[in-house]
Amino acid sequence: MSSSARSAGRAARAPGYAAPATGHPAPATGHPASVAAHPTPVAEHPTAAGHVQRAAERHPWRRDERWWLAGVCGAFGLLSLTLVHPGLPLGWDELVYASRFSPHGPETPFSAPRTRGVPALIAPVAAFSDSVVLLRCYLTLTAALSLFLGYLPWVGRFSRRGTVPLAAALYGSVWIALFYAGAAMPNHYVATGLVAAVGCFLRSPATGRTRAGAAAALALAALMRPNDAVWPALVLLAAALGARRLPLRARTRTALAVTCGLAAGLLPWAVEASLRFGGVLRRVRAASEVQGGMSPRLTLDALKAHAAALDGPLLCRPCDGATLEWSNAGWWLLIPPLLLLGLRAARQQGRTASAALPLTAAAAVALPYLLFMEYAAPRFLLPAYALLAPVAALGALRAARWARARGTRRARVCVPLGGGALAALHLALQLQQLGIHSGIQTAVRHDWQRVEEVLRAHGVRPPCVLGGNSSTVPVAHTAGCHPARAGTPDALVLREAPLPAWAAAADWHLHPVPRTYNPGWRVAFPPRADTLHGPMGLTRPTGPSWPTSPTRPRARAGGVGDS
Repeated sequence: MSSSARSAGRAARAPGYAAPATGHPAPATGHPASVAAHPTPVAEHPTAAGHVQRAAERHPWRRDERWWLAGVCGAFGLLSLTLVHPGLPLGWDELVYASRFSPHGPETPFSAPRTRGVPALIAPVAAFSDSVVLLRCYLTLTAALSLFLGYLPWVGRFSRRGTVPLAAALYGSVWIALFYAGAAMPNHYVATGLVAAVGCFLRSPATGRTRAGAAAALALAALMRPNDAVWPALVLLAAALGARRLPLRARTRTALAVTCGLAAGLLPWAVEASLRFGGVLRRVRAASEVQGGMSPRLTLDALKAHAAALDGPLLCRPCDGATLEWSNAGWWLLIPPLLLLGLRAARQQGRTASAALPLTAAAAVALPYLLFMEYAAPRFLLPAYALLAPVAALGALRAARWARARGTRRARVCVPLGGGALAALHLALQLQQLGIHSGIQTAVRHDWQRVEEVLRAHGVRPPCVLGGNSSTVPVAHTAGCHPARAGTPDALVLREAPLPAWAAAADWHLHPVPRTYNPGWRVAFPPRADTLHGPMGLTRPTGPSWPTSPTRPRARAGGVGDS
Protein backbone atom coordinates (compact mmCIF):
# COMPACT_ATOMS: atom_id res chain seq x y z
CA MET A 1 0.00 0.00 0.00
CA SER A 2 1.34 3.44 -0.93
CA SER A 3 2.00 6.20 1.60
CA SER A 4 -0.77 8.35 0.11
CA ALA A 5 -3.30 5.55 0.55
CA ARG A 6 -2.22 5.04 4.17
CA SER A 7 -2.58 8.76 4.80
CA ALA A 8 -6.07 8.74 3.32
CA GLY A 9 -7.04 5.78 5.52
CA ARG A 10 -5.77 7.56 8.63
CA ALA A 11 -7.68 10.67 7.68
CA ALA A 12 -10.87 8.69 7.15
CA ARG A 13 -10.56 7.23 10.65
CA ALA A 14 -9.84 10.59 12.26
CA PRO A 15 -12.63 12.27 14.25
CA GLY A 16 -14.47 15.06 12.50
CA TYR A 17 -13.69 13.71 9.03
CA ALA A 18 -16.50 13.93 6.46
CA ALA A 19 -16.22 11.30 3.77
CA PRO A 20 -16.87 12.68 0.26
CA ALA A 21 -20.25 11.80 -1.21
CA THR A 22 -20.34 8.83 -3.53
CA GLY A 23 -22.50 8.11 -6.51
CA HIS A 24 -22.03 11.51 -8.20
CA PRO A 25 -18.83 12.92 -9.74
CA ALA A 26 -17.23 15.85 -7.97
CA PRO A 27 -17.82 19.21 -9.65
CA ALA A 28 -15.03 20.41 -11.88
CA THR A 29 -12.81 23.04 -10.30
CA GLY A 30 -9.51 24.61 -11.06
CA HIS A 31 -7.74 22.57 -8.42
CA PRO A 32 -9.21 19.07 -8.27
CA ALA A 33 -6.09 17.61 -6.73
CA SER A 34 -6.12 20.00 -3.81
CA VAL A 35 -9.77 19.17 -3.06
CA ALA A 36 -9.04 15.45 -2.98
CA ALA A 37 -5.89 15.83 -0.94
CA HIS A 38 -7.38 18.13 1.69
CA PRO A 39 -10.80 16.85 2.78
CA THR A 40 -12.91 19.37 4.67
CA PRO A 41 -13.61 18.59 8.35
CA VAL A 42 -17.20 18.66 9.46
CA ALA A 43 -16.31 20.90 12.41
CA GLU A 44 -15.56 23.82 10.04
CA HIS A 45 -19.18 23.76 8.75
CA PRO A 46 -21.79 24.26 11.48
CA THR A 47 -24.41 22.15 9.79
CA ALA A 48 -27.26 20.35 11.57
CA ALA A 49 -25.34 17.09 11.40
CA GLY A 50 -22.35 18.77 13.02
CA HIS A 51 -24.50 20.13 15.84
CA VAL A 52 -25.97 16.68 16.46
CA GLN A 53 -22.54 15.08 16.48
CA ARG A 54 -21.11 17.61 18.92
CA ALA A 55 -24.15 17.28 21.19
CA ALA A 56 -23.72 13.51 21.20
CA GLU A 57 -20.06 13.93 22.14
CA ARG A 58 -20.95 16.24 25.02
CA HIS A 59 -23.79 14.00 26.24
CA PRO A 60 -22.96 10.40 25.29
CA TRP A 61 -25.83 9.09 27.44
CA ARG A 62 -28.31 10.45 24.91
CA ARG A 63 -27.23 7.86 22.36
CA ASP A 64 -26.86 5.01 24.86
CA GLU A 65 -30.03 2.92 25.03
CA ARG A 66 -29.08 1.63 28.44
CA TRP A 67 -29.74 5.02 30.02
CA TRP A 68 -33.13 5.27 28.36
CA LEU A 69 -33.94 1.73 29.43
CA ALA A 70 -32.99 2.58 33.02
CA GLY A 71 -35.26 5.63 32.88
CA VAL A 72 -38.18 3.53 31.67
CA CYS A 73 -37.65 0.97 34.44
CA GLY A 74 -37.37 3.70 37.06
CA ALA A 75 -40.63 5.25 35.86
CA PHE A 76 -42.22 1.80 35.97
CA GLY A 77 -41.31 1.36 39.62
CA LEU A 78 -42.34 4.89 40.65
CA LEU A 79 -45.66 4.65 38.83
CA SER A 80 -46.47 1.33 40.47
CA LEU A 81 -45.52 2.54 43.93
CA THR A 82 -47.58 5.71 43.46
CA LEU A 83 -50.79 4.17 42.14
CA VAL A 84 -50.78 0.92 44.15
CA HIS A 85 -50.56 1.86 47.81
CA PRO A 86 -47.67 0.01 49.49
CA GLY A 87 -49.94 -0.62 52.46
CA LEU A 88 -52.23 -2.86 50.40
CA PRO A 89 -52.79 -5.99 52.53
CA LEU A 90 -51.21 -9.18 51.30
CA GLY A 91 -53.39 -11.25 49.00
CA TRP A 92 -54.23 -14.93 49.29
CA ASP A 93 -51.19 -16.23 47.42
CA GLU A 94 -48.91 -13.65 49.00
CA LEU A 95 -50.00 -14.82 52.45
CA VAL A 96 -49.09 -18.39 51.52
CA TYR A 97 -45.60 -17.34 50.43
CA ALA A 98 -44.97 -14.86 53.25
CA SER A 99 -46.18 -17.24 55.95
CA ARG A 100 -43.11 -19.40 55.35
CA PHE A 101 -41.40 -16.90 57.67
CA SER A 102 -42.31 -16.45 61.33
CA PRO A 103 -42.97 -12.67 61.21
CA HIS A 104 -45.83 -13.40 58.78
CA GLY A 105 -47.10 -16.56 60.50
CA PRO A 106 -48.96 -18.75 61.14
CA GLU A 107 -48.10 -20.95 58.20
CA THR A 108 -50.74 -21.69 55.60
CA PRO A 109 -50.92 -24.86 53.49
CA PHE A 110 -48.36 -24.97 50.68
CA SER A 111 -50.09 -26.83 47.84
CA ALA A 112 -48.55 -28.77 44.97
CA PRO A 113 -48.59 -26.02 42.28
CA ARG A 114 -46.58 -23.60 44.41
CA THR A 115 -42.80 -23.32 44.28
CA ARG A 116 -40.08 -21.93 46.49
CA GLY A 117 -39.05 -19.12 44.15
CA VAL A 118 -41.18 -16.37 45.69
CA PRO A 119 -40.24 -17.26 49.30
CA ALA A 120 -36.59 -17.05 48.26
CA LEU A 121 -37.27 -13.66 46.64
CA ILE A 122 -38.92 -12.11 49.70
CA ALA A 123 -36.65 -13.75 52.29
CA PRO A 124 -34.34 -10.72 52.78
CA VAL A 125 -37.30 -8.72 54.14
CA ALA A 126 -39.98 -11.21 55.20
CA ALA A 127 -37.58 -13.20 57.39
CA PHE A 128 -36.90 -10.18 59.62
CA SER A 129 -39.92 -7.88 59.43
CA ASP A 130 -43.69 -8.17 59.27
CA SER A 131 -44.06 -4.74 57.63
CA VAL A 132 -46.17 -4.98 54.48
CA VAL A 133 -45.07 -1.48 53.38
CA LEU A 134 -41.40 -2.42 53.60
CA LEU A 135 -42.01 -5.67 51.73
CA ARG A 136 -43.89 -3.95 48.90
CA CYS A 137 -41.26 -1.22 48.52
CA TYR A 138 -38.56 -3.88 48.34
CA LEU A 139 -40.52 -5.89 45.77
CA THR A 140 -41.17 -2.82 43.62
CA LEU A 141 -37.45 -2.10 43.57
CA THR A 142 -36.61 -5.67 42.59
CA ALA A 143 -39.34 -5.62 39.91
CA ALA A 144 -37.88 -2.48 38.32
CA LEU A 145 -34.38 -3.95 38.49
CA SER A 146 -35.51 -7.23 36.94
CA LEU A 147 -37.22 -5.32 34.13
CA PHE A 148 -33.93 -3.54 33.39
CA LEU A 149 -31.88 -6.75 33.51
CA GLY A 150 -34.47 -8.57 31.41
CA TYR A 151 -34.25 -6.21 28.45
CA LEU A 152 -30.58 -5.28 28.85
CA PRO A 153 -29.32 -8.19 26.66
CA TRP A 154 -31.46 -6.84 23.82
CA VAL A 155 -29.61 -3.51 23.66
CA GLY A 156 -27.86 -3.22 20.31
CA ARG A 157 -29.71 -6.18 18.84
CA PHE A 158 -31.69 -4.02 16.41
CA SER A 159 -30.31 -1.33 14.14
CA ARG A 160 -33.20 0.96 14.97
CA ARG A 161 -32.23 2.87 18.11
CA GLY A 162 -34.92 3.17 20.76
CA THR A 163 -36.44 -0.26 20.17
CA VAL A 164 -35.44 -1.76 23.51
CA PRO A 165 -36.57 1.13 25.77
CA LEU A 166 -39.85 1.23 23.84
CA ALA A 167 -40.29 -2.53 24.34
CA ALA A 168 -39.80 -2.17 28.10
CA ALA A 169 -42.27 0.74 28.09
CA LEU A 170 -44.87 -1.29 26.19
CA TYR A 171 -44.67 -4.11 28.68
CA GLY A 172 -44.41 -1.84 31.71
CA SER A 173 -47.44 0.24 30.70
CA VAL A 174 -49.85 -2.70 31.02
CA TRP A 175 -51.84 -2.38 34.25
CA ILE A 176 -51.25 -6.03 35.11
CA ALA A 177 -47.48 -5.54 35.21
CA LEU A 178 -47.83 -2.33 37.22
CA PHE A 179 -50.17 -3.96 39.74
CA TYR A 180 -47.94 -6.97 40.35
CA ALA A 181 -44.68 -4.99 40.49
CA GLY A 182 -44.94 -4.74 44.27
CA ALA A 183 -46.60 -8.11 44.76
CA ALA A 184 -45.07 -11.30 46.12
CA MET A 185 -46.04 -13.17 42.98
CA PRO A 186 -43.89 -15.03 40.42
CA ASN A 187 -45.29 -13.96 37.04
CA HIS A 188 -43.33 -10.73 36.50
CA TYR A 189 -40.05 -12.45 37.30
CA VAL A 190 -40.87 -15.31 34.95
CA ALA A 191 -41.52 -12.71 32.25
CA THR A 192 -38.26 -10.84 32.74
CA GLY A 193 -36.30 -14.06 33.14
CA LEU A 194 -37.57 -15.45 29.83
CA VAL A 195 -36.92 -12.15 28.04
CA ALA A 196 -33.36 -12.10 29.36
CA ALA A 197 -32.82 -15.73 28.37
CA VAL A 198 -33.98 -15.13 24.79
CA GLY A 199 -31.94 -11.92 24.58
CA CYS A 200 -28.76 -13.64 25.76
CA PHE A 201 -29.43 -16.54 23.40
CA LEU A 202 -29.63 -14.17 20.43
CA ARG A 203 -26.35 -12.39 21.17
CA SER A 204 -23.86 -13.02 18.42
CA PRO A 205 -21.24 -14.32 18.56
CA ALA A 206 -22.15 -16.50 21.51
CA THR A 207 -19.65 -16.36 24.35
CA GLY A 208 -19.33 -17.96 27.72
CA ARG A 209 -20.85 -14.86 29.30
CA THR A 210 -23.95 -14.85 27.08
CA ARG A 211 -24.48 -18.58 27.60
CA ALA A 212 -24.14 -18.16 31.37
CA GLY A 213 -26.62 -15.29 31.25
CA ALA A 214 -29.17 -17.39 29.35
CA ALA A 215 -28.71 -20.26 31.81
CA ALA A 216 -29.12 -18.01 34.85
CA ALA A 217 -32.23 -16.35 33.43
CA LEU A 218 -33.83 -19.71 32.65
CA ALA A 219 -32.98 -20.95 36.13
CA LEU A 220 -34.75 -17.93 37.64
CA ALA A 221 -37.86 -18.46 35.50
CA ALA A 222 -37.98 -22.18 36.31
CA LEU A 223 -37.49 -21.53 40.02
CA MET A 224 -40.51 -19.20 39.97
CA ARG A 225 -42.90 -21.23 37.79
CA PRO A 226 -41.57 -24.45 36.26
CA ASN A 227 -44.48 -24.91 33.87
CA ASP A 228 -43.92 -21.44 32.36
CA ALA A 229 -40.21 -22.04 31.81
CA VAL A 230 -40.18 -25.55 30.36
CA TRP A 231 -41.85 -24.83 27.02
CA PRO A 232 -39.81 -21.70 26.09
CA ALA A 233 -36.67 -23.57 27.15
CA LEU A 234 -37.54 -26.35 24.71
CA VAL A 235 -37.92 -23.70 21.99
CA LEU A 236 -34.42 -22.38 22.76
CA LEU A 237 -33.03 -25.91 22.84
CA ALA A 238 -34.51 -26.68 19.42
CA ALA A 239 -33.16 -23.40 18.04
CA ALA A 240 -29.68 -24.16 19.39
CA LEU A 241 -29.54 -27.64 17.92
CA GLY A 242 -31.10 -26.55 14.62
CA ALA A 243 -28.68 -23.70 13.90
CA ARG A 244 -26.94 -25.43 10.98
CA ARG A 245 -24.77 -22.43 10.17
CA LEU A 246 -22.96 -22.66 13.50
CA PRO A 247 -20.24 -25.21 14.24
CA LEU A 248 -21.32 -28.32 16.08
CA ARG A 249 -19.21 -27.38 19.07
CA ALA A 250 -20.92 -24.00 19.46
CA ARG A 251 -24.37 -25.54 19.11
CA THR A 252 -23.57 -28.16 21.72
CA ARG A 253 -22.32 -25.57 24.21
CA THR A 254 -25.42 -23.44 23.79
CA ALA A 255 -27.75 -26.40 24.13
CA LEU A 256 -25.85 -27.52 27.24
CA ALA A 257 -26.21 -24.04 28.78
CA VAL A 258 -29.97 -24.05 28.17
CA THR A 259 -30.31 -27.55 29.63
CA CYS A 260 -28.23 -26.74 32.72
CA GLY A 261 -30.13 -23.53 33.39
CA LEU A 262 -33.49 -25.25 33.20
CA ALA A 263 -32.30 -28.16 35.33
CA ALA A 264 -30.93 -25.81 38.00
CA GLY A 265 -34.29 -24.07 38.28
CA LEU A 266 -36.27 -27.31 38.37
CA LEU A 267 -34.04 -29.04 40.93
CA PRO A 268 -35.62 -27.54 44.11
CA TRP A 269 -39.09 -28.33 42.78
CA ALA A 270 -38.10 -31.92 41.98
CA VAL A 271 -36.46 -32.46 45.38
CA GLU A 272 -39.57 -31.17 47.16
CA ALA A 273 -41.75 -33.36 44.94
CA SER A 274 -39.79 -36.39 46.06
CA LEU A 275 -39.83 -35.48 49.76
CA ARG A 276 -43.42 -34.22 50.15
CA PHE A 277 -45.45 -35.78 47.34
CA GLY A 278 -43.74 -39.09 46.68
CA GLY A 279 -42.29 -38.22 43.28
CA VAL A 280 -42.48 -35.83 40.36
CA LEU A 281 -45.43 -37.53 38.64
CA ARG A 282 -47.50 -37.55 41.83
CA ARG A 283 -46.84 -33.86 42.33
CA VAL A 284 -47.83 -33.11 38.75
CA ARG A 285 -51.09 -35.00 39.22
CA ALA A 286 -51.75 -33.24 42.53
CA ALA A 287 -51.08 -29.86 40.93
CA SER A 288 -53.42 -30.69 38.06
CA GLU A 289 -56.18 -31.55 40.54
CA VAL A 290 -55.71 -28.24 42.35
CA GLN A 291 -55.83 -26.39 39.04
CA GLY A 292 -59.14 -28.05 38.21
CA GLY A 293 -57.71 -30.59 35.78
CA MET A 294 -55.66 -29.80 32.70
CA SER A 295 -56.77 -31.31 29.40
CA PRO A 296 -56.98 -30.12 25.77
CA ARG A 297 -59.88 -27.75 25.22
CA LEU A 298 -60.13 -27.06 21.50
CA THR A 299 -62.55 -24.16 21.85
CA LEU A 300 -62.34 -20.38 22.04
CA ASP A 301 -63.76 -20.27 25.55
CA ALA A 302 -60.36 -19.88 27.22
CA LEU A 303 -59.35 -17.12 24.80
CA LYS A 304 -62.62 -15.29 25.51
CA ALA A 305 -62.05 -15.73 29.24
CA HIS A 306 -58.57 -14.22 29.05
CA ALA A 307 -59.88 -11.32 26.95
CA ALA A 308 -62.67 -10.73 29.47
CA ALA A 309 -60.20 -10.90 32.36
CA LEU A 310 -58.15 -8.04 30.90
CA ASP A 311 -60.28 -5.71 33.02
CA GLY A 312 -60.61 -8.08 35.93
CA PRO A 313 -61.20 -9.93 38.10
CA LEU A 314 -57.69 -10.97 39.04
CA LEU A 315 -58.86 -14.57 39.09
CA CYS A 316 -61.65 -15.45 36.68
CA ARG A 317 -62.68 -18.83 38.11
CA PRO A 318 -65.30 -19.53 36.95
CA CYS A 319 -65.45 -16.88 34.25
CA ASP A 320 -69.13 -17.19 33.35
CA GLY A 321 -70.15 -13.78 34.69
CA ALA A 322 -67.26 -11.80 33.19
CA THR A 323 -68.07 -9.69 30.14
CA LEU A 324 -65.75 -8.52 27.39
CA GLU A 325 -65.32 -4.74 27.32
CA TRP A 326 -63.58 -3.68 24.12
CA SER A 327 -62.56 -0.34 25.59
CA ASN A 328 -60.19 -2.27 27.87
CA ALA A 329 -59.38 -5.22 25.60
CA GLY A 330 -59.05 -3.30 22.34
CA TRP A 331 -55.27 -3.01 22.65
CA TRP A 332 -55.12 -6.73 21.89
CA LEU A 333 -56.18 -5.83 18.33
CA LEU A 334 -53.01 -3.75 17.86
CA ILE A 335 -50.70 -6.64 18.68
CA PRO A 336 -51.00 -8.68 15.42
CA PRO A 337 -50.28 -5.81 12.97
CA LEU A 338 -47.37 -4.56 15.08
CA LEU A 339 -45.91 -8.06 15.22
CA LEU A 340 -46.19 -8.44 11.44
CA LEU A 341 -44.47 -5.09 10.89
CA GLY A 342 -41.78 -6.02 13.42
CA LEU A 343 -41.16 -9.37 11.75
CA ARG A 344 -40.83 -7.68 8.37
CA ALA A 345 -38.45 -5.05 9.75
CA ALA A 346 -36.29 -7.75 11.34
CA ARG A 347 -36.12 -9.61 8.02
CA GLN A 348 -35.01 -6.46 6.23
CA GLN A 349 -32.28 -5.98 8.83
CA GLY A 350 -31.14 -9.57 8.33
CA ARG A 351 -32.19 -10.45 11.89
CA THR A 352 -35.19 -12.68 11.34
CA ALA A 353 -34.31 -14.83 14.34
CA SER A 354 -34.52 -11.76 16.60
CA ALA A 355 -38.25 -11.61 15.86
CA ALA A 356 -39.12 -15.24 15.14
CA LEU A 357 -37.57 -16.69 18.31
CA PRO A 358 -39.38 -14.46 20.85
CA LEU A 359 -42.63 -14.94 18.94
CA THR A 360 -42.24 -18.72 19.16
CA ALA A 361 -41.29 -18.57 22.84
CA ALA A 362 -44.30 -16.36 23.58
CA ALA A 363 -46.61 -18.83 21.86
CA ALA A 364 -45.03 -21.69 23.83
CA VAL A 365 -45.72 -20.00 27.18
CA ALA A 366 -49.23 -18.77 26.30
CA LEU A 367 -50.79 -21.76 24.53
CA PRO A 368 -51.00 -24.01 27.63
CA TYR A 369 -53.15 -21.38 29.33
CA LEU A 370 -55.28 -20.87 26.23
CA LEU A 371 -55.78 -24.55 25.42
CA PHE A 372 -55.50 -26.56 28.64
CA MET A 373 -57.08 -24.51 31.45
CA GLU A 374 -60.72 -23.74 32.09
CA TYR A 375 -60.17 -20.47 33.94
CA ALA A 376 -58.16 -17.30 33.38
CA ALA A 377 -56.10 -14.74 35.24
CA PRO A 378 -54.64 -11.71 33.44
CA ARG A 379 -51.19 -12.21 34.98
CA PHE A 380 -50.81 -15.65 33.39
CA LEU A 381 -49.97 -13.99 30.06
CA LEU A 382 -47.39 -11.53 31.40
CA PRO A 383 -44.45 -13.64 30.09
CA ALA A 384 -46.03 -13.69 26.64
CA TYR A 385 -46.49 -9.91 26.66
CA ALA A 386 -42.87 -9.39 27.69
CA LEU A 387 -41.58 -11.63 24.87
CA LEU A 388 -43.80 -9.98 22.26
CA ALA A 389 -42.82 -6.45 23.30
CA PRO A 390 -39.46 -6.19 21.39
CA VAL A 391 -41.08 -7.29 18.14
CA ALA A 392 -44.07 -4.98 18.65
CA ALA A 393 -41.75 -2.07 19.44
CA LEU A 394 -39.77 -2.75 16.27
CA GLY A 395 -43.04 -2.77 14.32
CA ALA A 396 -44.19 0.53 15.84
CA LEU A 397 -40.90 2.23 14.91
CA ARG A 398 -41.10 0.72 11.44
CA ALA A 399 -44.57 2.21 10.94
CA ALA A 400 -43.43 5.63 12.16
CA ARG A 401 -40.38 5.58 9.90
CA TRP A 402 -42.46 4.54 6.89
CA ALA A 403 -44.90 7.40 7.49
CA ARG A 404 -42.07 9.91 7.66
CA ALA A 405 -40.33 8.60 4.54
CA ARG A 406 -43.28 7.91 2.24
CA GLY A 407 -46.09 10.15 3.40
CA THR A 408 -46.95 13.71 2.46
CA ARG A 409 -46.05 16.65 4.64
CA ARG A 410 -49.47 16.48 6.30
CA ALA A 411 -49.05 12.74 6.92
CA ARG A 412 -45.62 13.32 8.47
CA VAL A 413 -47.28 15.58 11.02
CA CYS A 414 -50.51 13.66 11.54
CA VAL A 415 -48.99 10.19 11.96
CA PRO A 416 -46.74 11.08 14.92
CA LEU A 417 -49.56 13.05 16.52
CA GLY A 418 -51.97 10.16 15.99
CA GLY A 419 -49.48 7.67 17.36
CA GLY A 420 -48.87 9.84 20.41
CA ALA A 421 -52.60 10.24 20.99
CA LEU A 422 -53.09 6.48 20.71
CA ALA A 423 -50.26 5.83 23.18
CA ALA A 424 -51.70 8.38 25.60
CA LEU A 425 -55.16 6.81 25.34
CA HIS A 426 -53.70 3.35 25.96
CA LEU A 427 -51.78 4.56 29.01
CA ALA A 428 -54.83 6.38 30.37
CA LEU A 429 -56.98 3.25 30.09
CA GLN A 430 -54.31 1.12 31.71
CA LEU A 431 -53.87 3.52 34.61
CA GLN A 432 -57.62 3.68 35.04
CA GLN A 433 -57.77 -0.10 35.32
CA LEU A 434 -54.86 -0.03 37.74
CA GLY A 435 -56.67 2.40 40.02
CA ILE A 436 -59.91 0.42 39.86
CA HIS A 437 -58.32 -2.90 40.75
CA SER A 438 -56.11 -1.43 43.43
CA GLY A 439 -59.21 -0.08 45.16
CA ILE A 440 -61.16 -3.30 44.65
CA GLN A 441 -58.41 -5.44 46.13
CA THR A 442 -58.10 -3.13 49.12
CA ALA A 443 -61.82 -3.59 49.83
CA VAL A 444 -61.76 -7.33 49.16
CA ARG A 445 -58.86 -7.95 51.50
CA HIS A 446 -60.47 -5.86 54.24
CA ASP A 447 -63.35 -8.36 54.17
CA TRP A 448 -61.05 -10.79 55.95
CA GLN A 449 -60.62 -8.31 58.78
CA ARG A 450 -64.39 -7.98 59.12
CA VAL A 451 -64.72 -11.74 59.38
CA GLU A 452 -62.01 -11.65 62.03
CA GLU A 453 -64.08 -9.13 64.01
CA VAL A 454 -67.05 -11.51 64.00
CA LEU A 455 -64.79 -14.31 65.21
CA ARG A 456 -63.42 -12.15 68.02
CA ALA A 457 -66.93 -11.09 69.01
CA HIS A 458 -67.81 -14.75 69.58
CA GLY A 459 -64.67 -15.53 71.55
CA VAL A 460 -62.58 -17.21 68.82
CA ARG A 461 -58.98 -16.16 69.38
CA PRO A 462 -55.56 -17.73 68.77
CA PRO A 463 -54.74 -20.52 69.05
CA CYS A 464 -57.75 -21.54 67.02
CA VAL A 465 -58.78 -23.72 64.09
CA LEU A 466 -61.20 -22.60 61.37
CA GLY A 467 -63.10 -24.80 58.94
CA GLY A 468 -65.25 -24.06 55.93
CA ASN A 469 -64.69 -23.85 52.21
CA SER A 470 -61.58 -22.70 50.36
CA SER A 471 -62.14 -19.06 51.39
CA THR A 472 -61.11 -20.04 54.92
CA VAL A 473 -57.38 -19.95 54.15
CA PRO A 474 -56.79 -16.17 54.03
CA VAL A 475 -59.31 -15.52 56.82
CA ALA A 476 -57.60 -18.05 59.09
CA HIS A 477 -54.24 -16.41 58.53
CA THR A 478 -55.67 -12.93 59.16
CA ALA A 479 -57.27 -14.13 62.41
CA GLY A 480 -54.10 -15.90 63.55
CA CYS A 481 -55.74 -19.33 63.23
CA HIS A 482 -54.96 -22.49 61.31
CA PRO A 483 -57.17 -24.02 58.60
CA ALA A 484 -58.82 -27.21 59.81
CA ARG A 485 -57.48 -30.45 58.37
CA ALA A 486 -59.23 -32.89 60.70
CA GLY A 487 -61.48 -32.80 63.75
CA THR A 488 -64.03 -30.22 64.82
CA PRO A 489 -63.01 -26.59 64.22
CA ASP A 490 -63.71 -23.67 66.54
CA ALA A 491 -65.79 -21.97 63.84
CA LEU A 492 -66.80 -22.35 60.21
CA VAL A 493 -66.14 -19.53 57.73
CA LEU A 494 -68.38 -19.80 54.69
CA ARG A 495 -68.79 -17.68 51.61
CA GLU A 496 -71.70 -18.41 49.30
CA ALA A 497 -71.82 -21.94 50.75
CA PRO A 498 -74.47 -23.72 52.85
CA LEU A 499 -73.96 -24.93 56.38
CA PRO A 500 -72.64 -28.54 56.36
CA ALA A 501 -75.14 -31.19 57.40
CA TRP A 502 -73.11 -32.28 60.43
CA ALA A 503 -72.98 -28.70 61.72
CA ALA A 504 -76.72 -28.21 61.20
CA ALA A 505 -77.42 -31.45 63.10
CA ALA A 506 -75.22 -30.20 65.96
CA ASP A 507 -77.25 -26.96 66.12
CA TRP A 508 -74.49 -24.64 64.85
CA HIS A 509 -75.77 -21.16 64.14
CA LEU A 510 -74.91 -18.91 61.20
CA HIS A 511 -74.07 -15.25 61.66
CA PRO A 512 -73.72 -12.92 58.64
CA VAL A 513 -70.70 -10.67 58.36
CA PRO A 514 -71.92 -7.08 57.94
CA ARG A 515 -70.63 -4.39 55.58
CA THR A 516 -68.46 -6.60 53.36
CA TYR A 517 -67.49 -5.73 49.81
CA ASN A 518 -68.09 -9.25 48.51
CA PRO A 519 -71.48 -10.62 49.55
CA GLY A 520 -72.18 -14.00 51.09
CA TRP A 521 -69.77 -14.05 54.06
CA ARG A 522 -71.15 -16.00 57.04
CA VAL A 523 -69.60 -17.51 60.14
CA ALA A 524 -71.01 -20.57 61.96
CA PHE A 525 -70.39 -21.16 65.66
CA PRO A 526 -71.24 -24.09 67.96
CA PRO A 527 -74.02 -23.55 70.50
CA ARG A 528 -71.64 -22.59 73.31
CA ALA A 529 -70.42 -19.53 71.35
CA ASP A 530 -73.93 -18.03 71.18
CA THR A 531 -73.78 -17.12 74.86
CA LEU A 532 -71.23 -14.44 73.98
CA HIS A 533 -72.12 -11.05 72.55
CA GLY A 534 -72.97 -10.99 68.86
CA PRO A 535 -71.52 -8.92 66.06
CA MET A 536 -73.94 -6.00 66.41
CA GLY A 537 -71.37 -3.68 67.92
CA LEU A 538 -68.72 -4.23 65.29
CA THR A 539 -66.93 -1.22 63.94
CA ARG A 540 -65.85 -0.79 60.38
CA PRO A 541 -62.07 -0.98 59.89
CA THR A 542 -60.38 2.17 58.75
CA GLY A 543 -59.22 2.24 55.17
CA PRO A 544 -59.81 3.83 51.80
CA SER A 545 -63.26 4.22 50.37
CA TRP A 546 -64.72 1.14 48.77
CA PRO A 547 -65.14 1.28 45.00
CA THR A 548 -68.39 0.11 43.51
CA SER A 549 -68.80 -1.14 39.98
CA PRO A 550 -72.36 -2.33 39.26
CA THR A 551 -71.46 -3.51 35.77
CA ARG A 552 -68.45 -5.51 36.92
CA PRO A 553 -68.57 -8.93 38.64
CA ARG A 554 -67.32 -8.97 42.19
CA ALA A 555 -63.58 -9.48 42.29
CA ARG A 556 -61.81 -12.32 43.96
CA ALA A 557 -58.63 -11.91 45.90
CA GLY A 558 -57.29 -15.24 44.82
CA GLY A 559 -58.03 -18.92 44.75
CA VAL A 560 -56.71 -22.33 45.48
CA GLY A 561 -53.86 -23.04 43.13
CA ASP A 562 -53.68 -19.40 42.14
CA SER A 563 -49.92 -19.48 42.31
